[in-house]
Amino acid sequence: MTETKKKFKFRVPNTYLLIFSLLVLIAGMTWIIPGGEYERAVVNGREVVVQNSFKYVNSNPQGFFDLFIAPLKGFVEAGLIIGFILIVGGAFNVLAKTDAINSLINKLARAHRSSSFLQKMFIPVLMFMFSLGGATFGMNEEIIPFVLIIVPICLALGYDSIIGVAIPLIGAHVGFASAYLNPFNVGIAQGIADVPLFSGIGYRIICWLISTFVAIAFLLYYVKRVTSKPEISPVFDSDNERRKNEHFEAVYNNENLFTVRHKLVLLTFALSLIMIVVGVISLGWYIEEISAAFFIMGIAAGIIGGLKSDELIKGFIDGAKDLVGTALIVALARATLVISRDGHIIDTVLYGLAPFIQSSSPIFASQKMFVVQAVINFFVHSGSGQAALTMPIMAPLADLTGVSRQTAILAFQFGEYTNIIIPTSAVTMGALSMAKVPWEKWARWVIPLQIILMLLGLLLLIPPNLFGWQ
Repeated sequence: MTETKKKFKFRVPNTYLLIFSLLVLIAGMTWIIPGGEYERAVVNGREVVVQNSFKYVNSNPQGFFDLFIAPLKGFVEAGLIIGFILIVGGAFNVLAKTDAINSLINKLARAHRSSSFLQKMFIPVLMFMFSLGGATFGMNEEIIPFVLIIVPICLALGYDSIIGVAIPLIGAHVGFASAYLNPFNVGIAQGIADVPLFSGIGYRIICWLISTFVAIAFLLYYVKRVTSKPEISPVFDSDNERRKNEHFEAVYNNENLFTVRHKLVLLTFALSLIMIVVGVISLGWYIEEISAAFFIMGIAAGIIGGLKSDELIKGFIDGAKDLVGTALIVALARATLVISRDGHIIDTVLYGLAPFIQSSSPIFASQKMFVVQAVINFFVHSGSGQAALTMPIMAPLADLTGVSRQTAILAFQFGEYTNIIIPTSAVTMGALSMAKVPWEKWARWVIPLQIILMLLGLLLLIPPNLFGWQ
């Protein structure tokens, strides 16, 4: 009689448990790390940290009750993003009810099968466009609506949902981290560091092109592997179940799906996107205005698509209802920032990391700045927020270590490479939830790219120190 031994296999907890465990960990850190804060001052309308103003303050350890209050505060502070997600979910479900999206996918799937050019260029072109959006106007939260479209398209084309969410998520985040015209990180950081606005654009464009090429190459390599052997996909089983439950074959094999009404609905959608891009670039639109635009688009699409008023309203409610789980994830992710801030440990962590940057070599100093920024990004993953927190300290430190302020700003930017994986990012977790890709599966898949990008950041910081980039 043989005895079968069960092999222990480590399983990463689901996303909700993972983030809550992270909350518990940070709450525990507030009992160990002493409280501290820098003085703040308003300079040119922005709140910045005053150099050499750090002082220890009374600790504010976060207890059991605080742990459960933090998600509620996260809901409040992330209210705009959560509201945006729910409205987008409602609007896109109305759009889906018209069958216009299905008709688009049908046409694209047929064209994809018959065109080798489209097969080769579909992923690179889309990813390049999202990266361009991140590099220029700071595309971030704006990727969320596209997840709802690109994931089903990718599933219909025979790809997996990881590819579907990677195109907008990695594309925009890599573009954001290596940006050259992004007002939310480059613009604010240069303003705080007293560097001419959007100067050094030449080398930043080179960094952006290299980063984008690396990200596209990584995804194409995975596409080649998963196309020849689909079972290697981390979401193989769930995607197959999804294809079956959502009746992909029935929808995408319908040859008579694309009607005039569908074309008008898609035209409305396209015009809405153009309006949003113009609004963001030229009119300073943010989440409120973008949400309103999607709200209007959903109503207009429903009317043009021939939905009755009851169908339209029910479609909107059902769409918002489907994304309640995503809203919870966003609130929990935001709660990690809340509990570390209320515990007064963020400034202490920054203060403790500052001496680490000191180095006899400007190259090593800038690389260590990059590592520190990546650590801080775990707690403060807003480009503008991190610039306001760290640049008043990093800029003078750069002067002391022989690093140009321009290079220090680049190190700050590269710290945001980690946005593609950190579970404290509300946008990343929200996008993954919308794509129905568990964070633990995403993390295992994206870790190699994360390592590559970190090494790339270290390498790209060498040339500016060699040629005295100012």
